[in-house]
Amino acid sequence: MANEEDDPIIQEIDVFLARSLLEKLYLFQYPIRPASMTYDDVTHLSAKIKPKQQKVELEMAIDTLNPNYCRSKGEQIALNVDGTCTDETSTYSSKLMDKQTFCSSQAASNVSRYAAAVYKKGELHLTPLHGILQLRPSFTYLDKADAKHREREAANEGGDSSQDEAEDDVKQITVRFSRPETEQARQRRVQSYEFLQKRQAEEHWVHLHYYGLKDSRSEHERQYLFSQGHGLAENTELIKSPSEYLMMLMPPSVEEENDKPMAPSNVLSMAQLRTLPLADQIKILMKNVKVMPFANLMSLLGSGTDPTAVLRCVQQVALLVQGNWVVKSDVLYPKDTSSPHSGVPAEVLCRGRDFVMWKFTQDRWVVRKEVAAVTKLCPEDVKDFLEHMSVARINKGWEFMLPYDEDFVKKHPDIVQRQQMLWMGIQAKLEKVYNLLKEHLTPKKQEAQSAHQLLVSGEQRVNMAKAKVKQNYGQLEKEFQKQKAEMKSNDPSAKTDFPNIRIKEEPVSVEEPMDTSALEGLNNGLVNGLHPAQGSSEPVNGHLPGGCIDRVAQELKAFVSSTFKKQFVLTLSELKRLFNLHLASLPPGHTLFSGISDKMLQDMVLDTGCKQILVPFPPQTAASPDELKVYALWEAGDTYDQHRQVLLEIFSKNYRVRRNVIQNQLSQECGEDLNKQEVDRVLK
Repeated sequence: MANEEDDPIIQEIDVFLARSLLEKLYLFQYPIRPASMTYDDVTHLSAKIKPKQQKVELEMAIDTLNPNYCRSKGEQIALNVDGTCTDETSTYSSKLMDKQTFCSSQAASNVSRYAAAVYKKGELHLTPLHGILQLRPSFTYLDKADAKHREREAANEGGDSSQDEAEDDVKQITVRFSRPETEQARQRRVQSYEFLQKRQAEEHWVHLHYYGLKDSRSEHERQYLFSQGHGLAENTELIKSPSEYLMMLMPPSVEEENDKPMAPSNVLSMAQLRTLPLADQIKILMKNVKVMPFANLMSLLGSGTDPTAVLRCVQQVALLVQGNWVVKSDVLYPKDTSSPHSGVPAEVLCRGRDFVMWKFTQDRWVVRKEVAAVTKLCPEDVKDFLEHMSVARINKGWEFMLPYDEDFVKKHPDIVQRQQMLWMGIQAKLEKVYNLLKEHLTPKKQEAQSAHQLLVSGEQRVNMAKAKVKQNYGQLEKEFQKQKAEMKSNDPSAKTDFPNIRIKEEPVSVEEPMDTSALEGLNNGLVNGLHPAQGSSEPVNGHLPGGCIDRVAQELKAFVSSTFKKQFVLTLSELKRLFNLHLASLPPGHTLFSGISDKMLQDMVLDTGCKQILVPFPPQTAASPDELKVYALWEAGDTYDQHRQVLLEIFSKNYRVRRNVIQNQLSQECGEDLNKQEVDRVLK
């Protein structure tokens, strides 16, 4: 107790377990370098990996202009390795040792005790490591130099052989047929060192693309180091009640478990289900039911269950579609499994089912032939996907099996908003994998109208019209009384009379014309259960509320400035992608969620000192209009401003320019001769 008083607790930190990069995150340990050189300055020429062996090879450029570099030694090594001739097979094409290869070896066989940690805003996010690899310099170029040396010596010793010596003597050969290999001999051969080396050599290299620390894709991948719950302790492994924690420390004995009656493996009673942790209960229920409203899920979990904890757990195993929860594809199709119909691996099945789920976030109807044409899967697999979440209608297609859950959407706008961001990421992946066209991205008008009629009955239309008339009448009367009171308070001596002012009183009847404008967005524009007009901070007719304009402009300007200081040149398409990623990292209710149009974003880019570069792309290009709009930071305040401006003017005249033309133009305009590294830095 005395020690505890001397060492008080200063701060408690919430710990979250991130699973987005599970079995994908590696730790690379580089060799020690001088303190003046960091790996951000090193240029990665190429990288490749053998995933099964966890073997990596990196090829890095050597700074030959560094004063510590011995040029004569580099030329000698290149000469020994490649000889005097230079061709495509040469290791060093510049006749100088200007690169070095690093090979990896496993630093630890068991890495389950290690994790990468990120600390942000009082939260510690942990991601388990899949491997720890130590990179060491590879000296295979010395073996190549020795082979060249032996070849030269053999050529010198052999000399010109005569024709008689060149002719081989005729020799008798004996042909033998090998006996069948026994099982014991085969096992010895499989376990031999030569066989294992051959198996490792047969695995193909997977070439990788290296992205720098400040690249936008690196920033995108770093977001996966944070827990997807964004401030919610979604990982049930870290949330245990005292009784559950005691059960983990002292599990029940084996004899007690054997006394329980045996049940079929695919049957689980509700009594047994409620003995499991909450996360396992939700996973089992969603895996069996597949589609469920939140209210039904709460009723199955029993009274006294915390809705907040249920929301944390259900987001791990399900996605929100039209206000209802649909089980995730990777829960139904785990890794290393395949389709029982076609044998297609689980990864392909998950992509196809995600496409079906995404289509239902856009519309209530899905056509089976369209899904099969896009996913290229067999009809049986597509039918399984549709039967999980929809019902077949004759001559219409497949309709989502549950009605739109308006109550859940109104009660939990933050969950709906977070799910919408997840669907935006899934849509981007599907567009890249399936090359989706515009007809796939937008719901058909006829289908939207039919779903609209199914959702809203005539009685509902009448009731909503009545409520709107009453609301308008009450608002007009309140405004009139307010104006009347203000005029009396401003001039108390004056006797104000309003004989000619009357509020038009219209009878509320069924025969009056209905205003159905409130119903327009009920089904059309439905994205993951979120209406476009929902929320008080949404723009009205393209304009933000007056009090929010300044704050939104400041936040938008800060984002644009910081982005262009890192990237310098961006297309409108890439800028919008980065802005959506930025929105996904913001907390719910942030001012930027009020709605930012493309025009507002482009105007802010021009206001922050950037210019649009009119690059003359070829007319037959397949790029989208947003990809053809190029913006660049004109003045960054560094020593390369003039060089960048010259380079941007060059690209405003031609979309493809040779490197020597760029270097000559930079030298003429700037009045100085730039070396290769300086030109590379400007181009980068």
